[in-house]
Amino acid sequence: MRGRNLRERILKAVDNLPSMPQIMHKARRILDDPNSSLKDLADLIETDQALAFKVLRLSNSAYYSRLEKVSSVQEAAVVLGLRTLGELLTVACIHKVLDRSMKGYGLPADALWRHSLSVGIGSRIIAKQKRPSLTNEAFSAGLIHDVGKLILDEYIFERKDAFLSFLSENDETFLDAEKKILGFDHAEIAARVCEKWKFPKNISTPVRYHHKPSSFRSNDLAYIVHASDQMAIWCGINTDEITIDIENEAFEVLGISVEEIEPIMDEVVESVKEIAEKMSGA
Repeated sequence: MRGRNLRERILKAVDNLPSMPQIMHKARRILDDPNSSLKDLADLIETDQALAFKVLRLSNSAYYSRLEKVSSVQEAAVVLGLRTLGELLTVACIHKVLDRSMKGYGLPADALWRHSLSVGIGSRIIAKQKRPSLTNEAFSAGLIHDVGKLILDEYIFERKDAFLSFLSENDETFLDAEKKILGFDHAEIAARVCEKWKFPKNISTPVRYHHKPSSFRSNDLAYIVHASDQMAIWCGINTDEITIDIENEAFEVLGISVEEIEPIMDEVVESVKEIAEKMSGA
């Protein structure tokens, strides 16, 4: 009974999580509409001054900027294009959600954000090189892959001793401990958060299986996020020192050679540093 009550509390916490800003849903409709224009999205972003300021700062980062600096969201739309401007809006919105400390996982305020950003960037790089048709979805899936930790954090903190005891007595991962003690792991909860935030199935499914992509073999995006997650850990952009199961077949499935890994990691590290600096000043 106690376990069931805990599961119900966790699910209720998902239900009580604030919805994504309406501007995100409106932006997604614009991006999905073949008749929409750059001006439509720029006009939408300018309705929220705080977000518009963050988007403009990101537009002028080395990661996104081309040859010229822009002084307005309208200019950014012309220089960067519709899809990139939509991505900037996603980054700005998700940053606000993820940039917080978590006592259960023992993370400082920016750790989850930086890790999530690194996995988003890495996922897009891998997709662009190996699965071009998944490039647009890859960044979003990587960016929100660990959002379930926002929900589970307080329940882990309440049961810290049980987690430490489980891990010391069993040769299993923290993910296994989440499942055993809480009834859910953070990937499962992340998929439920995706549904609440109205992300489509092609995003929520790889998020759900990003730790165990082999259990959903037909989903290349799950393999992409898994590989990028592992690269972020190798880069030292990690959310913790907790062990996870590594499915090396992800690299084989995607056709990523050993020689290709280091250049991807170098690009991720440099990009995260640049974007994080811009966001910290926004």
